[in-house]
Formats: sequence, C-alpha cells, structure tokens
Amino acid sequence: MKIVQSVFIMAAAVLLLCACGRQFEGNMDVEVQDFTYTNQNGEQVGLADLKGKVWFANFIFTSCTTVCPPMTRNMSELQDRLNEEGVQNYEIVSFSIDPARDTPQALKSYISHYEADESNWNLLTGYEEEEISAFAEKSFQAIALPDPKSDQFIHGTSFYLVDEKGIVVKSYPGNKQDGEEVPFDEMVQDVKSLSK
Repeated sequence: MKIVQSVFIMAAAVLLLCACGRQFEGNMDVEVQDFTYTNQNGEQVGLADLKGKVWFANFIFTSCTTVCPPMTRNMSELQDRLNEEGVQNYEIVSFSIDPARDTPQALKSYISHYEADESNWNLLTGYEEEEISAFAEKSFQAIALPDPKSDQFIHGTSFYLVDEKGIVVKSYPGNKQDGEEVPFDEMVQDVKSLSK
C-alpha cells in the first residue's frame, strides 16, 4: 500500500512541475549582426550593450500612418506587463526604417506620445536606408523597404525575441491582423523562461 501511495505522490509531483514550468519553444534561430546606432537621446547603443540581456525588437518609422502606432502601443503594453510581473534585465529596441527623417529628436518626440518607460527602450537611427534594410533581412528575416508608390515604407509587424547571446529565437504578431491577437501572456512567459 505504501508503494502505491509513493508512486501516486511522485506522479502528482511530476504533473505539478510540468504544469508550472512551460517549456520555451522558439520558431527562429538567427544571429543578430553586430551594430552600433544612435538612440532617441543621442547615445550610442550597440549589440555589445545588449549581450547578457533578453530583448524585444521591432521595426517602425515615425511618419507611419498605418501599423506603427498600434505596434508601438502594443510594445508599450508589453513593457507594462513585463514590469508588472517583476521581469528585470530586459530591453526593447525599435529600429527606424526611415533614418533620413527619423532623427533622434523625431524619435524622442514620437515615443513621448506613448506611455513608455525609456529607461530600457531604445529607438535607433543613424544609418543609411539601405543599411537598415539589409540588417533587417540578415538579422531578423524581415522586410524593410520604401514603398515606391508613396512616402511610406513596406515592413512587417512582428515583434522579435532575442536571447542573451544575441540570437533571434522567436517572432510574434505585433499587431492584430487576420484574427490573430497579440500574444502578450506568451511573450511574458517566454522572457521569464529565457531569463532563468
């Protein structure tokens, strides 16, 4: 009888542990190319500054009239949720794909319209348009190109999770589209899993 009880207790303990600790599952495995760019405060920020931290990345531009405002609101909400959960040692990096117009001052003005904590959110510029397009493709398998029919840009709406070694390990929808919700809870849990 004691053996049966012991087996039952052990099985219950294993099930409980499995339920508590969801295993991280990535959908990407791409190394971020080295970079050093200028943030909204005129400071240099590079890949070396992010090593040892888990970070989210996305691509935006300040004159965007469609997806960038809701994406930035969603990133701000993600930041709030991470902070509420007590997650530390993470960063957010938004790369401008319109560096000609997106000066540090323009980026500073842009982020001021959102309830964002800039202490760990860098909006980057200070490169050529062709450079950021190539960087987006090589490092994030993302498109970032000028729209030939307007003054806007063609780009994806994904949020990318980068691990402490600088590897892009997962992408998520950063904006509601085709009935797909922004998976805030999943993103928070994934950061917690990678930060252990």
